[in-house]
Amino acid sequence: MLAAAALQSLAYTGPVARPALSNVRMSAITPGDIGTTKPLGVYDPLNLMTTMPDKYRRWQEMEIKHGRFAMAAVLHVVLTEAGVRWPGYLSIAEDIKFSDMPGGAIASWAALPGLAWLQIVLIVALFDNSVFAQKPEKAPGDVIPFFWVRYPDTPGFSGKEFKLNAERNNGRAAMMGITGMLIHEGLTGNPVWPIPVPPQPVLEIVGDDIEKGPARVGSFVLVSLGMAFAGILAAIPELGKDE
Repeated sequence: MLAAAALQSLAYTGPVARPALSNVRMSAITPGDIGTTKPLGVYDPLNLMTTMPDKYRRWQEMEIKHGRFAMAAVLHVVLTEAGVRWPGYLSIAEDIKFSDMPGGAIASWAALPGLAWLQIVLIVALFDNSVFAQKPEKAPGDVIPFFWVRYPDTPGFSGKEFKLNAERNNGRAAMMGITGMLIHEGLTGNPVWPIPVPPQPVLEIVGDDIEKGPARVGSFVLVSLGMAFAGILAAIPELGKDE
């Protein structure tokens, strides 16, 4: 009787409703969009564009903004290490001229008075949140509200897409560049190492020990090789995809 009851409970009673499976993968980015340049194309090893497509617009804005800051930072390091300075005083109250400031990123940050940094942060915050705030109806990165068009969108102008891609790629390269400069400066005291630079007028590198020089350089080389190896591993799946 128990066996009969079990068989009866397993008897076929009609088709079982199953949830429909969709083969469509929603993604916020496709090949050919601004930023999907060769050789990687759509480079998304973590599948963020598929799992969180609603955040892509914000990521675009942040990438462009960070790229612009990084380009300005790289230009700052190159010019200041070459000896270029603004004329006049940086701080009259503390009797600091622009010519007194050291080059580089870490050195200039350490030598700049605290109130000066507070002033810079407040001004940048004002520009970012008010004057040059990103409007949702405009393209990512189009933040100048007056007297300037990012790139003219006129019939027959074929260079707009090229310039937008160039801006994105230059920003990415600058983000890697300023990161490398910070590592160089932290390890060797010279952000453009191994290019020699003249002695800086104000800041002496703290703990500058000649005997530790090879160890610092060796550590930097190991870190650089590790970052390159990790990037290559992450890029292999994307390089093997067909466009």
